[in-house]
Amino acid sequence: MQIETNTPIVKQKKTRNWKRWAIHLFPIPALLIFSIFIVYPLVAALSYSFYDWNGITRGAFVGLSNFIDLFTLQPFSNMFWNAAKNNVVYFAVQMVVQNGIAFVLAFIIYKRIKGSEFLKVAYFLPRLLSVIVVGFLWKLILNPNFGALNVILGEFGMESLQKAWLGDPKTALIAIILVNCWFGIGFAMLIFLAGLQSIPKELVEAAKLDGANGANVITKIILPLMVPSIMIMTVLTFIQSFEAFELVYAMQGSQGEPYYSTDLLAVFFYRLAFGGSAAGDSTAVGLGSALAVVLFLFIATCTALLLKYMQKKQVEM
Repeated sequence: MQIETNTPIVKQKKTRNWKRWAIHLFPIPALLIFSIFIVYPLVAALSYSFYDWNGITRGAFVGLSNFIDLFTLQPFSNMFWNAAKNNVVYFAVQMVVQNGIAFVLAFIIYKRIKGSEFLKVAYFLPRLLSVIVVGFLWKLILNPNFGALNVILGEFGMESLQKAWLGDPKTALIAIILVNCWFGIGFAMLIFLAGLQSIPKELVEAAKLDGANGANVITKIILPLMVPSIMIMTVLTFIQSFEAFELVYAMQGSQGEPYYSTDLLAVFFYRLAFGGSAAGDSTAVGLGSALAVVLFLFIATCTALLLKYMQKKQVEM
């Protein structure tokens, strides 16, 4: 009788154990995809950076020689620092223009003005487009001969403002960054809007009852409580700025034209790894891999520091 009583319990435990192990099988497809498309390329780039390359044929082990050449050998050194400077400008302008405008738009929608739901959708619509499509679309708009922007300026009698926007080294990079801001402003707006909606309305109402005006409410109540959302967008903007490639490639190609004024680190990596790295069209896989490793370590380190700072600010709050 005792054996018969315990048998269902044993079977039940085995069933539970099987279900517990079966749950662990579900992440396997995602882990395989992540390993194939993320982990393996990173490990491969690291290993490739320690070898000399003859085209796409791996040569002798050279240690840190590719890393040293990247920072000291001309013209690669000048190209690297020029691209890095352009990435910094890319990040700074995006932070001010994209995130600044996105915060204002989010605040307008947060105040629930008439038509705010329509505005929320309208601002986010560009984000639904492909980056390549956006690049080619704006390349047509900014065309100096028949582009819509110069045509509109001419119609309003502002011919002096007409430019070859993508052909002038002074305006090409800024034009691309502003296009990227137009593309990404909807996503940033939603992040800020979520942060605004998470603020307890009781705090805002209590501040108003204490005599705080609109400016004081924003600076003393809303902005401090928006720090998590602001830091999240700072991290995302930083990563996107230093990984930017598709938009520049769609609008200016892989040479960073004109005169490398729109060259970014990801574009420079593309030339090194796949051709056109210097005067000719030869590849420099070792240097490209070294650049990929440097860029990954830089982004990962800065992102980790920003996240650590964000956690510290949240604890203090």
